[in-house]
Amino acid sequence: MKTLHFDCFAGISGDMALGAMVDLGVNPDTLCAELSKLGLEGWKLRFEQDRRGGITGTHAVVDLEGRTDHLAMDDGEGASGGQDHTHDHGHSHDSGDHGHTHDGHDHGHSHDSCEHGHTHDHSRTTWKDIRSLIRGSSLSEGVKNRALDIFTRIAEAEAHVHGTAVEDVAFHEVGALDSIIDIVGAAVCLDLLKPDRITCSEVELGGGMVRCAHGLLPVPAPATVILTRGMPVKTGGFPKEMTTPTGAAILASCVDEFTGAANYRELKTGYGIGTRKMDKPNLLRVSLREESADLGTAVSGTVAPWKTEELVLMEANIDDMTGEALGFLMENLFAAGALDVTLTPCVMKKSRPGTIVSVLTGQEKLNMLREILFRGSTTIGFRETTVRRLSLRREVEKLGAEYGEARRKTVYFGAEKLRSKVEFEDRARLARERGITLEEAERIINDGFAGK
Repeated sequence: MKTLHFDCFAGISGDMALGAMVDLGVNPDTLCAELSKLGLEGWKLRFEQDRRGGITGTHAVVDLEGRTDHLAMDDGEGASGGQDHTHDHGHSHDSGDHGHTHDGHDHGHSHDSCEHGHTHDHSRTTWKDIRSLIRGSSLSEGVKNRALDIFTRIAEAEAHVHGTAVEDVAFHEVGALDSIIDIVGAAVCLDLLKPDRITCSEVELGGGMVRCAHGLLPVPAPATVILTRGMPVKTGGFPKEMTTPTGAAILASCVDEFTGAANYRELKTGYGIGTRKMDKPNLLRVSLREESADLGTAVSGTVAPWKTEELVLMEANIDDMTGEALGFLMENLFAAGALDVTLTPCVMKKSRPGTIVSVLTGQEKLNMLREILFRGSTTIGFRETTVRRLSLRREVEKLGAEYGEARRKTVYFGAEKLRSKVEFEDRARLARERGITLEEAERIINDGFAGK
């Protein structure tokens, strides 16, 4: 299983992500050719070799015609952190530093660039305009969907911070163009790399203060706080803002699992260079790894055919909630990312009938689920136990529109295929649509898979 891993020990930003994925092997010319499908003018994307802390990597630079220090949000609020620049979002083209310091920047040699157009103005661009631009482009559907998802997350965060409607989030033209190149570029890179899954380390947010339109704010800036909800994060490792809203939104959109440990073979590593030179290396490390189907625990010198994870089991004994209320609690826990939720009848003190609410989760969702248990149930306390979960690899296949995107899950013991099962919701939907039994629906779907 090919895994793309983001190691955000110094945070992440849009240009650091672009630089890291080009350093990893994405062809700059292919990336620029895909970006040209947007039909935008007034920009040039170039990649420079540079080093931080003795480590060589790639710095992605977006040059915009007529660029000055600017505020991309047009509602008078700087929405997220900049570093030694007035910060904007949309975002200023960012890097663990945000914005580019073009004058006197100590880069290495430049290589690979693309340039588009000579016209540029400073009119307002709304999120609605950007969405129409991306949808109307000739980019692949996968790239469009990824870019729109990233941009939507940022627009929603900005709208929440500034108390405006998402459709009213507005960018100056310079900031919008900068953001589009970063975000669509990241979507293109992910599409070209085509990993089976994407993982990420704990994310460094940085520290200190960030300058926004209304003055100084503490790091992390408001939009970054929203976009990193549910992620394992840390602060204070650097005295500046290290994770920008664009970087946080990229992670929120694409990461399948936040994890600090795994059994893998490192295939290739790339480094994205941040703008500022600091005492610690301002880098984003991105790796391509081979995680075998048997990712897991070593057994007798070999690798076991299952995956092993350290998880947290949360348990609360409750005797004063109705069945409907417990069902609603379960729905909310699953919606917040719980891996499993079970309700078990029990007998509590004074022989009262009660229910054990058991919630299984990884560390990254722990605080969110704790809050739901305290706010959404009548418990005043619960137990937490670190547990080890062993699980088999699962793969999901999909059929086309003729079957309504039917899905079939296949379970493997190492490389051995054990069993397959069509998802119940898909069988039930097809059975209702065609007025047939569940068994007949499953046979039809399986025949469809056999004919692929």
